[in-house]
Amino acid sequence: MTELNGTVSPAFEPVRDAVEYQLHSGAEVGLSLVVDVDGRKVVDLWGGHRDAARTQPWQRDTITNVWSITKTVTSLAALLLVDTGELDVYAPVARYWPEFAANRKQHVEVRHVLSHTSGVSGLDHPARLEDLYDVRAAAARMAAQRPWWEPGTASGYHALNYGHLVGELVHRLTGLPLRDFVHQHIAQPLGADFRIGLRDADTERVADVITPTLSFDPSALDHGTAAYRTFTGPSFHAGAANTPAWRAADLGAANGHGNALAVADILAPIARAGASAHGRLLKPDTIGLIFDEQSNGTDLVNGSHLRWGIGYALPDRRTLPWIPDGRIAFWGGWGGSMAIMDLDRHMTISYVMNNMGADILGSQRAASYTTAIYRALGDGNLS
Repeated sequence: MTELNGTVSPAFEPVRDAVEYQLHSGAEVGLSLVVDVDGRKVVDLWGGHRDAARTQPWQRDTITNVWSITKTVTSLAALLLVDTGELDVYAPVARYWPEFAANRKQHVEVRHVLSHTSGVSGLDHPARLEDLYDVRAAAARMAAQRPWWEPGTASGYHALNYGHLVGELVHRLTGLPLRDFVHQHIAQPLGADFRIGLRDADTERVADVITPTLSFDPSALDHGTAAYRTFTGPSFHAGAANTPAWRAADLGAANGHGNALAVADILAPIARAGASAHGRLLKPDTIGLIFDEQSNGTDLVNGSHLRWGIGYALPDRRTLPWIPDGRIAFWGGWGGSMAIMDLDRHMTISYVMNNMGADILGSQRAASYTTAIYRALGDGNLS
């Protein structure tokens, strides 16, 4: 029998019902879902199974690869450095990383990296996934490249290299690899069970990702486009996330490991004007930078119509009609996981699962949970 564990506040019982429906239908294998409202966990659910055969239960401390939700934590790392005055989002990247000025990138600003508008969304060919595991060497290659489009004019999703670019800035300013900075300055102080990469000690509680039935073939794309160059720079399969090499790497774009509770604990201060149970994490003015819109249009890489602020996507009902308008910052992980910070309601939604859907951003499951959550709050304006 598929079991769902945890608690919900009375008004959020329909959210539990929505999760149970997806579990019992077989759409979900294992998951965790948390809703934090001003520091109170009004939804804290986990259940299902860690494995595709449905033999190992998803426990309270089960973690999994959260794909691009990792980017939300990497963006937070950059904002911490902005908050202390060490990093200026409107300064050229080359102020902190001089080599990045090569090949006409001297005017690319930090905000362009944080909004996926830098023009550097992958590695020039030849490129293998293994090249990304040597983080500093890969970053050096990116610094030497010419942009694939005019920086600042459009977004082109930095699918696998976002952590290399932001991480190099973190390293130049602090001397720490991105994964160590996140552990020491974010996860550990907030008591969050989250790491970029994975420790050997945690392998026994990891849920492997269950890869989508349909796989994306970039060879069908026009070879001259930023999309083709990104998805082949390098090419990779979702099953890579279950390999020791992936888990050992420092990939701030895509190999964070945690669960919904950990993600919510990390991101909730954004929705709460910087406040956390462990003290203030960010100043309100720093959080306000997120809403400085950097692009609004069809992304050159993933093809979705997106609005990017600094570090996070902003609501766009054309792409995700189930996320309302307002002061909301969000992003999701490949296959359907989601992280939503709603500053108007002081609410953070975090959804992490192992059974990947076919979508690059969001899923029917994520939509059903998010819609139920907003309805529980009395917002009936979602489709």
